[in-house]
Amino acid sequence: MISRRQFIASATATSCGLMTQQACSLGMSVDKYEQAISSTWRHSLRDASDSAVLRLDLVRYATLAPSSHNTQCWKFFIEEHAISILPDLLRRCPSVDPDDHHLFVSLGCAAENLMQAALANGLKGEAHFDAVAAGGIRIALEPSKAVVSPLFQAIIERQSTRAEFDGKQLSIEELRLLEQAGTGDGVQVLLLTEKASMENILEYVVQGNSAQMNDPSFVAELKTWIRFSRDEAVRTGDGLFSGTTGNPSVPRWLGSLLFGILYTQKSENDKYVKQVRSSAGIAIFVSEENNKAHWVEVGRCYERFALQSAALGIRNAMINQPVEVPVLRPQVAAFLGIRNRRPDLIVRFGRGPKMPHSQRRPVQEVLA
Repeated sequence: MISRRQFIASATATSCGLMTQQACSLGMSVDKYEQAISSTWRHSLRDASDSAVLRLDLVRYATLAPSSHNTQCWKFFIEEHAISILPDLLRRCPSVDPDDHHLFVSLGCAAENLMQAALANGLKGEAHFDAVAAGGIRIALEPSKAVVSPLFQAIIERQSTRAEFDGKQLSIEELRLLEQAGTGDGVQVLLLTEKASMENILEYVVQGNSAQMNDPSFVAELKTWIRFSRDEAVRTGDGLFSGTTGNPSVPRWLGSLLFGILYTQKSENDKYVKQVRSSAGIAIFVSEENNKAHWVEVGRCYERFALQSAALGIRNAMINQPVEVPVLRPQVAAFLGIRNRRPDLIVRFGRGPKMPHSQRRPVQEVLA
C-alpha cells in the first residue's frame, strides 16, 4: 500500500516523463500555447477601410470577453450595418447555471467588448435586446468619430485572475472609477471594502462552495470544462486551462486522477478564504429586475468594470457561489439591504500577479 502523497508524487513523475517524451515526438511545447495566445490576445494591424475584415475583427474582440467556465456560449451574425450576438445553447451549463443567467451575462460582456472596439474604429454601436429572436442582442453600427478609450486598450489585458492579491487598499479615485464603470441602466455596483463586510460575504462564499462541492452534477460539469494540458487547451480553444490558475500542465488522464484526489471541499474553501482576504474589496452587481435584458446589462456593466480594472492595473475574479446556490441569494440580498433587487454577480478585486490568458476559438467557429 502507498500513501496518497506517494501516489501523487509517483503519478506526477510518471507524467513528467510522458510529457517530455510526447513533446519530443510531437513537437508540443509551451511555444505552441503561447503562439495561440499571442495571435488572439492582440490589437489589430489591418486596413481599416475594409469593412468586411473590420466586422470580423470586431467579432474577435467580442470573443475576448469572459464567459462562465470559458464556454464561449455565443454565436455572431454579421450584417452590413449591424452585428447580432445570439446565445449558443449547446454551450450552456445547466448545473451551475440552470436559468441561463450567466449565459446572458456573458453575451452582455461580449456586446460591451464589441461596442468598445467598434468605437475605436469609427463606428458607434447601439445595442438592443431582442427577447423574441432567441434572446439575442442586435448591435446597430453607424459611422462616428473614432475614440480609442482606455477601456478599449485594456481588452487584451483583461483577465479573471484566480490568484491571491496583495491585500493593499485602492485609492478613492480608483474606487470611484470602478463604480462609475460598473453602473448602468437598472444596474448598480456595490463596492465593499470594509473587512467586516468582506468577511460576511466570505461566509456565504464558503457555504455556497461547500454546497456545490457536494453536488456531483456540479463537479462533473466543471470537470468537463477543465483543460488539464496546453495541448488540450489549444485543441479545444475553450474551457478552463489549469495553467491559468497556476497549476501544472498535465495529460488529461493524470489531471482527472489528481482532480478527484486534490479537488476537495476543504482545499477549495481554504483557497477562497485566502483569496478573499487578500483582496482590496468585493464588488456586487445588483439589478432592478430579474429578466434576460437586465442580465445582459449586468454583463455590460461587469465588462466595463473589468476593463477599467485592467486599465488601472487591478485584477478581478468571480466568487459567484452565493448567487449560484438558490438558498443563499436571498440571504445575500437581505445582508446588503437591497430589498427586491437581485444580486447578480459577486467579484473580488485587488492588485496581483498576471496569469496566463485563456484560449479562444477562431472567429469562423463562432459565426452563425
